[in-house]
Amino acid sequence: MKQTTNSILMIRPVAFRMNEQTAVNNYYQKVLEGLLPAAINAKAQQEFDAFVEKLRSVGVEVIVVDDVLGSDTPDSIFPNNWVSFHENGDVAMYPMFAENRREERREEIFDILEDKGFKIDNIIDYTSAEEDGFYLEGTGSLLLDRTNEKAYCALSPRADEELFIEFCEDFDYAPVIFEAFQTVDGERKLIYHTNVMLCLGETFAVICADCIDDKKERKMVLDNLKKDGREVILITEAQVNSFAGNMLEVLGANDKKYLVMSTAAYQSLTAKQIAQLETHATILSSNLDTIEACGGGSARCMMAEIFLPKA
Repeated sequence: MKQTTNSILMIRPVAFRMNEQTAVNNYYQKVLEGLLPAAINAKAQQEFDAFVEKLRSVGVEVIVVDDVLGSDTPDSIFPNNWVSFHENGDVAMYPMFAENRREERREEIFDILEDKGFKIDNIIDYTSAEEDGFYLEGTGSLLLDRTNEKAYCALSPRADEELFIEFCEDFDYAPVIFEAFQTVDGERKLIYHTNVMLCLGETFAVICADCIDDKKERKMVLDNLKKDGREVILITEAQVNSFAGNMLEVLGANDKKYLVMSTAAYQSLTAKQIAQLETHATILSSNLDTIEACGGGSARCMMAEIFLPKA
């Protein structure tokens, strides 16, 4: 199976703001003082449009769907948390921690993709777990090594272990389970999504090993990455705070590999790290300051990869 794709789904925001329901365990969110909601949304739209333009300019197929006016979906810009698209024609829909994020799931998006020539055979719906208070937030919570059929998951209030194992059984992935922490006001707290501290490219992995406090777990995760022949590029917790873990490798024109990240993430990297990454892919960065501050997510969260077969 391919690790990277040329096709991406992105949702253009209409009412982007800081989501108070997610801020309870996403410690990357910040209140932007002195900006009205309309101004914050306008800034987010500008960042979004410029980002899409950059992706398209290198030949990435970006399918943009507008969020629905009148809906209270401040985080709709992060579709990778509610849906994933797979090479065998399967689509997975995921249970979300924040009640207002559940409104982001829109089945008409599947019709749009089918109109674009993608083939959807089967929808696997995990969303009923919400009723029992269990969550698994898509490729935010679980990182798929599609080639080696492994799935990495840092457990958190938004990533339930049993649900993750169920997903792995349904999709034939071997689970790699651990806990990842960040320091918040002097305390170690669980990181809400795996994809802020780990990025899996085809031939490399970017990881903040320091986030994995348990030494055995840390060794187990690093051993898995190395055993599969990936170059492991370590980042610091300070770099994680600049979203340097929240990157995604995509394919542009002629299957050229691009590693997509925010400007803040890029600026946090050392010259050595940039040189290491550039042996694997061309770096493409875009300013996402408003989206990162209010949303507590970055470039990777904004892109739902489409691996579906073409009809």
